[in-house]
Amino acid sequence: MAPHPVVQAIIDLSAGAIGGTACVFSGQPLDTAKVKMQTFPSLYRGFVHCFVSTYRQVGLRGLYQGTTPALMANIAENSVLFMCYGFCQEVVRFVSGQEKGAVLSDVQKACAGSVASVFSSLVLCPTELVKCRLQAMHEMTTSGKITHSQNTVWSVIKSIMHNDGPAGFFQGLTTTIAREVPGYFCFFGAYELCRSLFAEYMHCGKDDIGVASTVFSGGLGGACLWLVVYPMDCVKSRIQVMSMTGKQSGFFKTFMHIFRTEGVRALYSGLTPTMIRTFPANGALFLGYEASRKIMMAQFDS
Repeated sequence: MAPHPVVQAIIDLSAGAIGGTACVFSGQPLDTAKVKMQTFPSLYRGFVHCFVSTYRQVGLRGLYQGTTPALMANIAENSVLFMCYGFCQEVVRFVSGQEKGAVLSDVQKACAGSVASVFSSLVLCPTELVKCRLQAMHEMTTSGKITHSQNTVWSVIKSIMHNDGPAGFFQGLTTTIAREVPGYFCFFGAYELCRSLFAEYMHCGKDDIGVASTVFSGGLGGACLWLVVYPMDCVKSRIQVMSMTGKQSGFFKTFMHIFRTEGVRALYSGLTPTMIRTFPANGALFLGYEASRKIMMAQFDS
């Protein structure tokens, strides 16, 4: 028996939250290195130098700086993303004239994921703003760009509220949406296509391909996402961190400034830790989502 639509939404939301939690704990240090390298590309020679320098200067705590808002960001984003993913699949079925519950193609699921990412961007942007600022706080202080350091989630939130008001939490929203929409088309498209190939090879259903295949499919989806949208993510991080100085620049102005003064390479600074992180983090995300959703859905099987 299929669950009620409200119950289905709660299941998708809960499974997304579990997946988001698994994603953070498996990849936070590498995400911290990514943000630092995006914001200060000339400060570090490479991923290993950034990782080691952060550890020596701030300790292990520095690599997990921003974990609390990262948890908030990922739980909020993936809860909304996977809940809306379910709704958007129904919209795709309606638009394409299919019956309710009909199996969608991998491309149709990719379209549903792309549309769902617009809604998840609204909850992701404020939490990711706080996370990015915390992650780059040490470099902002030592470079003299800011005089007062905020080292806790609450101090960053108070600073944003005091300087910019509630609207300040949505700095970088346009860039976030511009990153998420094409990124999640590739994310869900690659994930579903990879699962389909594994299912065809193993002669089983997509839900029965096993842990290793699910993790690999999630990792491949994440890799495709970042390869497509990484320059936009770099611009987003720069906007969110540099807005601490009181200078507010839009997407195109920031993009052109980086391109003209630092070159194309700066737009891909931090890609190495991102690609290393994507397989364990996104693999854990989808494994947590699929496993918990399967357990909860099993309660409604007759």
